[in-house]
Amino acid sequence: MTAPDPATVRVGDLAVWKREGRRFIMLTAYDHPTARLLDAAGVPVLLVGDSLGMAVLGHPNTLTVTLRAIVHHAAAVARGAEHALLVGDLPFRSARGTPERVTRDACRLLGAGGMHAVKLEGGGPAVELTSHLVARGIPVMGHLGLTPQSLHALGGWRVQGRGAQARTALLAAIRELEEAGAFAVVLEGVPAALGAELTRSTALPTIGIGAGPGCDGQVLVLHDLLGLTPGGGPRFARAFADVAGAITQAARAFQDEVAAGRFPDDAHSYR
Repeated sequence: MTAPDPATVRVGDLAVWKREGRRFIMLTAYDHPTARLLDAAGVPVLLVGDSLGMAVLGHPNTLTVTLRAIVHHAAAVARGAEHALLVGDLPFRSARGTPERVTRDACRLLGAGGMHAVKLEGGGPAVELTSHLVARGIPVMGHLGLTPQSLHALGGWRVQGRGAQARTALLAAIRELEEAGAFAVVLEGVPAALGAELTRSTALPTIGIGAGPGCDGQVLVLHDLLGLTPGGGPRFARAFADVAGAITQAARAFQDEVAAGRFPDDAHSYR
């Protein structure tokens, strides 16, 4: 199958791709240069995730990320991407607010941040917030399974959905998100068989990250994809390039050239 044409990606396109059986990808983006490159590469969906707290800012989890930080990075991404569907995370503090606050924060992501949709983690109260936002014209992508904003409540970075009760809860949650009007849902950290079952159970396009190959799409954190994550990242991540090695090699080459007096040379100096 060929990748979807990203020329004019809209929220509704993901459901069309699901019906047609066309697999697609989503990648995180946090700045203008990478957004421009990923957009030119034809990546159809870019997520300005609160993962920037870990991937970019060096925090141990996503809980410290503020709406201001998300909007700041989102605006840079929006200036770099012309074709991709842009989704911005509602961070921890926003997602735990009143419906009025969540609406205000979502409007900031779409307005000042230039996003086309927001992502909201969890079921339960998040389902009600999803319905509230959708009713006000704000597209919402859901997120079930291992939800990093609930890290402490889940007892750590643990696979979710193991056992009959947990399976039943996730199946109910994805149905509720569909009824609430979400346009897609990220499935993170669930057994592959359950990821496939959840995907079959709903008309919502599912985007897996550690949820097996049965999802409609797949997402990775950009730094995991590029080999920039120390230690290689989580089990479900795969480095498709060694950008960390390339950066290290370039820095060392620069140091060697300067130490030897070969840079800057005449070609790189003004006359």
